[in-house]
Amino acid sequence: MKGNKYGTHRVIKNEGDLPQPAEKIDNSMEIYDNEILIDVKTLNIDSASFTQIKKEAEGDKEKIAEIMQRIVKNRGKHHNPVTGSGGMLVGVVEEIGEDIADDIDLEVGDEIATLVSLSLTPLVIDEILEIREDTDQVDIKGKAILFESGIYAKLPDDMSRNLALAILDVAGAPAQTAKLVNPGDSVLIIGAGGKSGTLCLHEAQKRAGISGEVIALEYSEEGCERVRKLGLADKIIQGDATKPTEVLTKIEEATDGELVDLTINCVNIPNTELSCVLATKDSGKVYFFSMATSFTAAALGAEGVGKDTEMVIGNGYTKNHAEIALQVVRENKDIKELFEKIYL
Repeated sequence: MKGNKYGTHRVIKNEGDLPQPAEKIDNSMEIYDNEILIDVKTLNIDSASFTQIKKEAEGDKEKIAEIMQRIVKNRGKHHNPVTGSGGMLVGVVEEIGEDIADDIDLEVGDEIATLVSLSLTPLVIDEILEIREDTDQVDIKGKAILFESGIYAKLPDDMSRNLALAILDVAGAPAQTAKLVNPGDSVLIIGAGGKSGTLCLHEAQKRAGISGEVIALEYSEEGCERVRKLGLADKIIQGDATKPTEVLTKIEEATDGELVDLTINCVNIPNTELSCVLATKDSGKVYFFSMATSFTAAALGAEGVGKDTEMVIGNGYTKNHAEIALQVVRENKDIKELFEKIYL
């Protein structure tokens, strides 16, 4: 039997919804003729989601596992009810529906990363094997379903599974940066010391060129030092993005009052929207990659301070985003070495 290409046939609660906004979906693992069954190895939980789960569990790994199991039991997918976000996974193709088998470049046994959110992916967790709190990665025994419309990437041969998973989890950020940054632009990256921020710094520096300027804003001294060692920013500012007036003062000092053409938000906590808006020129853009972003706070906040700034929602997908993100670590040996230390 063939299901809907977008997975609406699996929606249980909020019938008529797509699987992502649905309250609950069917996570039975008998596939339809246009679905793919995956033997899951590792989940990469969205940074905003995992930060919230760790906070709720007070850092206790058993409680983290219980919360994750509860989410999947209640919703049929790993769709955090607090943050609304999910993550993505790596696994091995176990079965391919007969209706799509001849139309895709996959075979049983291929190891893939799904490039759609866990917040819409039917998932079963049989056992949680290991929780790596520092990397947001969780090894499990379980199964998942990829819909006909679902995008994926075969894992590359020139890097480890965990490294590829970490990069592909945030592939939209550097790829969107590559699209948004023009030669000569001044670019501010907030949350620059993290995974997505680091990849965005590389792309921003490459695209802005010698006539542009890249400014990194990072909360921790450790993160600032990491950016400094990588040599990816013209200016590095330590600051708290939840304090917009303080951020504005620091960006005014760094730009002689000019502000920046583009701000990219890569943080994993809420209440950073206005820092991005205030730091950006009226004619500029803000790209909210962070899943902790509140559309209401961004839109009404910009209105409240009278800023005519274009704001871009952080769509995790853009054309060729997987290839662009993986290419960053191939181009930049320092980033690759740093990520290998973290994710291997």
